[in-house]
Formats: sequence, structure tokens, C-alpha cells
Amino acid sequence: TGPKAGGPLYLLRLLAARPVQAARHAVAHNASAAPVPRRGVAASGEGVPSGEALAALRAWAQNKGLGLLAAICDQAAAESPVGPWIALPGPTGETNLYGVRPRDAVLCLVDEYPGDDADRLAQLAAVLAVGSHAVWPATASARFVRLPAAVRVQVSLAQDGWVSAVSFDAALHHGSPAAWLATAETLATRTGPIVGLTGLPAGEGRVPLERLVIERALSINTAAAGGNASLMTIS
Repeated sequence: TGPKAGGPLYLLRLLAARPVQAARHAVAHNASAAPVPRRGVAASGEGVPSGEALAALRAWAQNKGLGLLAAICDQAAAESPVGPWIALPGPTGETNLYGVRPRDAVLCLVDEYPGDDADRLAQLAAVLAVGSHAVWPATASARFVRLPAAVRVQVSLAQDGWVSAVSFDAALHHGSPAAWLATAETLATRTGPIVGLTGLPAGEGRVPLERLVIERALSINTAAAGGNASLMTIS
């Protein structure tokens, strides 16, 4: 359901500024072994973004002369913490697996101001870097139709009434603090789970990717069988 106290990404929520690649380094630092798939557990590569949509956005940015957007795509790809299952330290007879997975969909909002289009595309790069799906308001349809096809399939346009009709489990908003507050109040009226909002000032190209993912932990404890899992299969 999200970061818990002690998780690799938890501390990043408390920082005013994050070191470069902080989320990825936090996850890698806790790995004690190579990815370890287990029976009943998703294969090590499942849930890991292929990068095709992000690569298409980067190529499109370069073709359009949007060098800053191309750089943001590279940065987001380098900072994404999403990856295969990794093994964490544990006592004898116990296997602890940890994985970072993208949220299902991210609502992307931008106030109207000069340069707002660049902020919308920076949000899109972040969403694609973790392998999630972007939800744009219908007012952004003019930009949507100019995107390459490989990117458009990862974006949905929400018509009027998106607050209740559209499914998403995270939200980004480039704009003013007053606008963030208004959006937070609107999100609070939604039924269902609470959706976390990340407010960003205009022109901020680094989106905190840890807000667009969820942490999964799986503990397989065979201590009752003396650490020998095969004993548990004896009928």
C-alpha cells in the first residue's frame, strides 16, 4: 500500500531535496543478492518497464529540437527505482524479496503559464520512466495528438468529471501552492482510496519518481521446518 517505516524509499519522503538517483541508490543499497524468482512469485522481470515508450518520447524530442526534454528523459531513465525482485538479508530459513512496481496510473496537471507544455512533458517522461500510465485533462488534447503513437498508448485523456470517473492512484501538479491546495481539496472529494498529490513549482524538471511507485515485500518463512523447505512438501 506504499512505503512503510524502514523501507528504502521511506526517508525520501522527508527530504526537501534529494541527491541525484537517490531512489535507485536506496533500492540498490539494500540488495544482498541477484534477483531471486520463487514459485508463486512473479518472474524477476515482470513489472519492469520496457522503456519503449520513453525511448519514443526521447527520439521525438530530439527530432523536434527539444533538447531539454531529451535530457529529462535520460535523467528519468537513470533515476527510476523500478526493477526486478531482489533478495534482502534475513535469518536462516527465511527468504525476503523486495520489488518496486509502477503505480497503475498518474494524473498529470499543469497550470496555464508560459512553459507549461514543457512541464507537462517532463511529467510524462517521469511516468513513462517507471512504466506507469499518464492521465491528462481533455484540455491537453492538442499536445496529445502530436505525440508519437508509442507514447499515446500510455496516455489517457479525461473528459469533464474526471474526479469521479477516471481511475488513478497518484497525482502530479506543476503550478503554484494555491493551485496544489485546490487540487488536494478536489482529490479529497473522491470516493475510494486516498490519492497522494505531489506539487511541483513551474519549470521543475526533476519529478520525484518514488512518488509514482509502490514497494512490494514478500517474506517466505520456512523456519518451522528447520529451514528446509522440502520438509513442508512431504505428505
